[in-house]
Amino acid sequence: MKSLAGAAAKRLAFETLGWLLVVAGIAAMVLPGPGLLMLFGGLAVLSRQYAWARRYVEPVRLRALRGAAEGVETWPRIILSTLGSLSIGAVGIVFLVSPPAPHWWPLEATFWLLGGAWTGVTLLGSCAIALGVLAYSYKRFHGHPAARHQLDEDIEHSGEMNKVA
Repeated sequence: MKSLAGAAAKRLAFETLGWLLVVAGIAAMVLPGPGLLMLFGGLAVLSRQYAWARRYVEPVRLRALRGAAEGVETWPRIILSTLGSLSIGAVGIVFLVSPPAPHWWPLEATFWLLGGAWTGVTLLGSCAIALGVLAYSYKRFHGHPAARHQLDEDIEHSGEMNKVA
């Protein structure tokens, strides 16, 4: 009886984690953060229980890799990606330092830097993840046209597989 309850609790924990990652990934598509990476992680967790999630894991992984490869194609993109990541981190530091509301702030001071320190922590986490993904992408794809070509072939093959299924 204990093992059955433990298995149910484990399944509930994995499903909760999977859905949280999926929702956070979708939100991070428009907010600062690694949206496709979190969406992939959530689908990977949910794919342990659901066939529909299994069908989406590989296409989302390949699209995330394509975005990573495109982000390091040229030096201006690398510089902009790096500056964008560091900007997110700088805003996170502002949230952690939590300076008082400036005199020009039109709302009550309680509406200044909503979310407080936890917002700063998540922004710094997003910055670290973005810089890590950028470093990984640079190492894997920048100056390696064969790796990019293989990725494009995998994406094309994945599209053909989804049409069959």
